[in-house]
Amino acid sequence: MNGWRGASPTARLLLVAVLLTGLTTFMFLPLLAIELTAQGIPAGRTGFLVGLLAFSSQAFSLLSGLLVDRLGPRRVMAAGFLLRIAGYVLLGLGGAGRPAPLVAGIVAVGVGGSMLGLSTKTLLVSQEGSDPRTMLALRSTFVNIGVVVGPALGALVYPLGFRYILAACVLSHLVLGIGLVSGRTAAAVPGRTAAKATGPGAGPDADPGAGPDAGPGADPGAAPDAAAGRPGEVTRWTLLRHWAPLAALGVAYWAIYSQLNVLLPIAANELTGSTAAISVVFTANGLLVVLFQYTLLSRVFRRATARTLLALGFLAFACAYAVLIPLAGWYSLLAFVLPVTLAEMLIGPSLDEQAVNAAALRRTGLALGTMSAAGALGSLLGSSLGGQLLQATRGGSRAWVLLVGCSLAAAAICLLLPKVRTRHA
Repeated sequence: MNGWRGASPTARLLLVAVLLTGLTTFMFLPLLAIELTAQGIPAGRTGFLVGLLAFSSQAFSLLSGLLVDRLGPRRVMAAGFLLRIAGYVLLGLGGAGRPAPLVAGIVAVGVGGSMLGLSTKTLLVSQEGSDPRTMLALRSTFVNIGVVVGPALGALVYPLGFRYILAACVLSHLVLGIGLVSGRTAAAVPGRTAAKATGPGAGPDADPGAGPDAGPGADPGAAPDAAAGRPGEVTRWTLLRHWAPLAALGVAYWAIYSQLNVLLPIAANELTGSTAAISVVFTANGLLVVLFQYTLLSRVFRRATARTLLALGFLAFACAYAVLIPLAGWYSLLAFVLPVTLAEMLIGPSLDEQAVNAAALRRTGLALGTMSAAGALGSLLGSSLGGQLLQATRGGSRAWVLLVGCSLAAAAICLLLPKVRTRHA
């Protein structure tokens, strides 16, 4: 990967951290419900605890973004590593007869994961010499390696005991935490750095708020689409024009994507008569992302704007759910994999890229946290409405028709985003 070869040593270390934390997380996560049930915890309480882990991570994302901007990503990263290590230890100490450490451990792992995710993402998009799209594409690739390989490693280790998996999580986070926090990761500013400025005037002393089209008399704090106001003024309308559709797209993406965990497993079983069908979908999806994510964003669509990529991604979602309408068994299911994976590869990183471009100076953490919060809301709405939709349609094609319509509506919303790369002061 040219992006890896051109990345700074700090960026490479951060990407290795993303890979290793992803591996251990997905060693642990798929087996958590199995382990809790094996300890004698009722299924209802097990479901609550697994849901609490996801909620703790997503609900804390907005505050994590604020902390990254206020305290700096290095400190937030250190707190994230400490919380996760403490959480894994508490999970090892908890059990059916000791619910307090179990609940505390799950919350600590979730909140720590939120802090780690946002701090590393903020540092990656702020690295000198690397554009946010390249870093986000590489990050997505490394995360998906963990998604594909982690469960297999967990299945190999689990017969030895769940505590061996927890020990691997503690050890990896301890080593990575010491290496990252004591290293030079603080070199990147929490927000876009001066090195992100582009154009003829960009250099070590360039104003980080100046956009690429800023001329000699331009106010470095003025947004490109705020010229109608006083010089340097960013109006509420300017912010609303960018963030309202962007947040709506974040909610829509996760609401549509969440159907892979709600509607699709049941539909895959009905279409094929095989409970292993959904595993085929997820495995193929993960492999395609690992193999093509970076190439797709950094080469094939290198010159495309984030707005264009978002529109193409939602159109791919529409195609993916459209092929399920005929209910053609394995044919429909296998044809579904390619467009839904394309949608995932285009939309996820592009939402973050658009948020970074729209963020105020030194507010990158808040921007990324806002997108994570929108994703949490979308996941919650998608999961709830998907269940209602499943009951209402009773396995017919109407659910897929509705999802195609939602995807096309989201593609239309993409046209409301500004055409230019916005830099607010």
